[in-house]
Amino acid sequence: MANVYSVTKINSYIKGILNEDFLLHDVSVKGEISNLKDHSSGHMYFSLKDEKSAISCVMFSGDRSGLSFVVSEGMQVVVKGRIDVYERDGKYQLYAKKITPDGEGALYERFLKLKEELEQMGMFAPEYKKPIPRFAKKIGVVTASTGAAIQDIINISKRRNPYVQLILCPATVQGEHAPKSIIEGIRRLDAYGVDVMIVGRGGGSIEDLWAFNDREVAQAVFECETPIISAVGHETDTTIIDFVSDLRAPTPSAAAELAVFDYRAFENLLSGYGQTLNKELKHTVVRDRSRIQKLFSDLKRFDPAAGVRQNRTYLVKLEDDLKNRMDTRIMGLRHDIGILAERLNGLSPLLKLGQGYSYVSNDKGTVNSVKKTKEGDVLSIHVKDGIITSCVTGITEKKMGG
Repeated sequence: MANVYSVTKINSYIKGILNEDFLLHDVSVKGEISNLKDHSSGHMYFSLKDEKSAISCVMFSGDRSGLSFVVSEGMQVVVKGRIDVYERDGKYQLYAKKITPDGEGALYERFLKLKEELEQMGMFAPEYKKPIPRFAKKIGVVTASTGAAIQDIINISKRRNPYVQLILCPATVQGEHAPKSIIEGIRRLDAYGVDVMIVGRGGGSIEDLWAFNDREVAQAVFECETPIISAVGHETDTTIIDFVSDLRAPTPSAAAELAVFDYRAFENLLSGYGQTLNKELKHTVVRDRSRIQKLFSDLKRFDPAAGVRQNRTYLVKLEDDLKNRMDTRIMGLRHDIGILAERLNGLSPLLKLGQGYSYVSNDKGTVNSVKKTKEGDVLSIHVKDGIITSCVTGITEKKMGG
C-alpha cells in the first residue's frame, strides 16, 4: 500500500517547496484589487486578479503604514511581497510588503520628488491658504469643455443655486499641451475677477492626471490671487495641486458642493431667522410696553406738578390751621386782656379820682402819711379835674385801731 500522509504533512511539504524557490521570496505581481476587506486588527485582505486568474493577498497592519494612497476596490496595482502557504487552510497567498498604483513607475518617483521639493519651499504651508468665500457669485472653472466633470459641476450648481454665474475657461487636461492650457485658464480667470475657481478633471490613471502634477501648474495655482479648489479625479487620486490649492475636493462634484452655497437652504435659514426675529421683536415690544406703562405710572406718582399741587393744598391747609389757631389765640388773649383791663380799672387811681377820691403829694413824692409832712409844707392835692395847692396848718395823727 502507498504511503498515506496527513493534511498537515502535505501542506508543510508544499510550504517547503515554495520556500526553496527564491523567486517567490521577493516578487511583484500586477493586477486588479477585488474582495477588499479591512479587518479590525488593521490587516488588509484582498484578491489580485487579471482576466483569467486570481491570487489571495494579505497586508499586515505593520506594512500598511508605508502606503501613500488609499487602496480601493477595482484599483490596478502592483503588489510586491513573498508567496507562501498558510498551512492551516492549505492555501498559498501573497504576503504584501508594498503596493503601488499600476503604471506609476518613474512617474510616481517624480511625483514624490516634486512633492518633497515643493513642500520644502513652503508651497503647502497652511498660512498661504486663502479662505473660500461662502457666498460666491461668480465661479470660474478650468477643465475640459466636454466630459462628466463640467456636467457634474453645472448640474450641482443649478440645484444648489440657480443664480450663481459659472464661467468656464476650457482647457486641455491630458497630454503634453495640458499644463500650458491649464495655466492659461487659471491666469485668465484670475484676471477676470471670479470669486472662487475650480481646477480639475475626472478620474484616470496617473498618466492621465499627470498635467496636474506639473511644477509650473503648481506654481500658477500658488501664485493665483483667487482662491482655488482642486478637483482632480476620484477620491483616491492625489495630485500635486491638491497640496498647493486652497482647498482640495475629492471629485469635481464635491468641488461644486463646496464652491456653490445652497441658496434654498440659505433662504430657509433666513426665513427661520426672520421668524425668530419677529418672535423676539414681539416679545421685546410687549416687554417694553409693560415697562413703559410702569414708568408712566411711576411718573404720574412722582410727577413734580402733582407734588406741587399736593404741597400747595397742604400749605393752604396749614395756612387755614395757622389762621384758626391765631384767631383762637387772639380771642383768648383779648379775653385775658379784657379781664386784666377790668382788674386794672379796678386799681386805677384816675378811676378812684373820678369817684371823689384824691391823692396828696409834695416835692418829695406822694404823701400817704402824716409823718411825711409838717406844718407850713406846701402840698398838692390831686383831684379828678386838676390840682389844688394848699398849705399845712395842722396835723392830726390818727391812732391805730382808733
